[in-house]
Amino acid sequence: MLTWIVFGFLLGLQHALEADHIAAVASIAADKTGVRRIMRHGAVWGLGHALTLGAFGGAVYALKLSLDERLADGLEFAVGVMLVLLGGRLIYALIKARIHFHVHRHGPDDIHFHAHSHEGDVRNHALSSHAHAHPAAGWGRSLAVGMVHGLAGSAALVALAASSAPSVPLGLAFMVLFGLGSVAGMAMFSAVIAVPLSLASGALTWASRGLQALAGLIAAGIGVHIMVETGARLFA
Repeated sequence: MLTWIVFGFLLGLQHALEADHIAAVASIAADKTGVRRIMRHGAVWGLGHALTLGAFGGAVYALKLSLDERLADGLEFAVGVMLVLLGGRLIYALIKARIHFHVHRHGPDDIHFHAHSHEGDVRNHALSSHAHAHPAAGWGRSLAVGMVHGLAGSAALVALAASSAPSVPLGLAFMVLFGLGSVAGMAMFSAVIAVPLSLASGALTWASRGLQALAGLIAAGIGVHIMVETGARLFA
C-alpha cells in the first residue's frame, strides 16, 4: 500500500518536470525576482494543476469514463496556444520597454554594461531614469496556467493509473499524492531557476533581460510545436 502511494507522489514529481510545464512556469517566473516569490508561483501552478486534475481525473475515474481522442487533442492544442501567448507576452514586454544594451558610466572608474529601457522617456537619454515599477504578483495567471495543464491529457492518464489500484481508497490516494507531487516538483524547479533569475536581476540587467527573452522564445517554440503536432490530427 505504501509503495503504491509513494509511486503516485514520485510520478507527480516527474510529471511536473515535463517540457511544456517547465516552459510555462519559466516564462511566468522570468520577469520576477526573489526566490520565495518565484517558488510560490511554481507552487500555485502546481495547485491549479492538482485542482483540475483531481476534479476531471476524479470524474473519469469514478464514472469509468474514457476521454475522446479529439477532445484530448483539442486540450493539448489549447496548451500550445497558451504557451505561445505566455512566450509572446515576455517578448512583447521587452519590445514595449524598448530594451537595448549599452555601456553606462557612473564615474571615471565605475563603468558597466547593462540593459536599458527608454519606455515613456524617448527624447532625452541623459535624463532617462533607471527606476522601475514592479508588476502585480500575477498569482491568478499561474493558477490558470496550471489548471489548463491539468486538463490536457494528464487527467485521463492518472485516472487510468489509479484504476489499477487494489482498492478505490488507494486509487483516490494515488491521485491526491500525484497532485501533491506535481506541486512539490514545480516548487523545487522554481527554486532552482529562482537563484539565477534573482542574481541576474540584481547584478546583471542584461543577463536578466536575456533570460526573459530566452524563456519567452522557448515557451513560444514549444507551444508552436504542440500546435503543429496536435493540429495535424485535429484538422486532418
